[in-house]
Amino acid sequence: MKTQQKSEKAHDPRAWRFAVAPMMDWTDRHCRYFHRLLTRHALLYTEMITADAVIYGDRERLLGFNTEEHPVALQLGGSDPRRLAAAARIGAEFGYDEINLNVGCPSDRVQEGRFGACLMAEPKLVADCIAAMRAACDVPVTVKCRIGIDDQDSDADLERFVSTVAAAGCTTFIVHARKAWLQGLSPKENREVPPLNYERVYRLKAAHPDLTIIINGGIRSLDEAEEHLAKVDGVMLGRAAYQTPYLLAEVDRRFFGSHEQPVTRREVIERLIPYIERHLARGGKLNNVTRHILGLYHGEPGGRLFRRQLSGLHERADVEPLLEALAVVDRAASLRRAAA
Repeated sequence: MKTQQKSEKAHDPRAWRFAVAPMMDWTDRHCRYFHRLLTRHALLYTEMITADAVIYGDRERLLGFNTEEHPVALQLGGSDPRRLAAAARIGAEFGYDEINLNVGCPSDRVQEGRFGACLMAEPKLVADCIAAMRAACDVPVTVKCRIGIDDQDSDADLERFVSTVAAAGCTTFIVHARKAWLQGLSPKENREVPPLNYERVYRLKAAHPDLTIIINGGIRSLDEAEEHLAKVDGVMLGRAAYQTPYLLAEVDRRFFGSHEQPVTRREVIERLIPYIERHLARGGKLNNVTRHILGLYHGEPGGRLFRRQLSGLHERADVEPLLEALAVVDRAASLRRAAA
């Protein structure tokens, strides 16, 4: 197995100032490569991968990534300390900058496997998992959790969970500021129905100034992210970063002190085309990549036509539809300039 070269950026506390959330079926390697063209410094996460899949599955397919993606974190799902330790070690050997344990997913399938959000009811087990993972690898091991589950939904409950896990050596917690209902709500509803409680996350940070606390959940803009950073160490955006990805182009200047001009949308497409061509040469399909860029021109002239041009394309193995979509938005922009 060829080991990726590790970046040191994820060891810098600033790396957690802004992150793109792990999202099932969304944040695959193609999505992350695209996001990295927009921001050099935001921390990117894989989709959740179970420890058993890492140990027994096709590792290159599941874990392979491009060196350009650094800093990039691997999110694991599981509840067996030994298996999680083995998976964490494999992830670190692949070159991931961080290993994250999912303690926030509320889906029935995840619960049946005894991992995800249901583990918030078992802080000692989570602590054992973290201790085993930390002993197995030399990169940061972090936890992504909720503010609570079901009736275990108070400051005291969250404090008990975080304190127990922190005692095992975890110093970084990504906290989705909604509790999860383990029965009665779908994963989608659990991202929308339980009310947001940012204040609880702020109080957690105030009680633990020595811990790195990243806030997640319902953050829709960089202005909102900046407001949160007055109270916590970092912010994580999920759907907003995916559905309106061009907001990521301002992240480096606003949150990481970069003086470089943001990349333009056209530059992103031009830099993405060689990547797509390499993917196609290996037998991939155009839609594997372009499904992640549908929102690139959101709110711009021709944005809807761009999205329509690239929707579907499941069988296409050439870049011509992308070039045509780019021509569509170029024409729309020219018409707007002419009318101004």
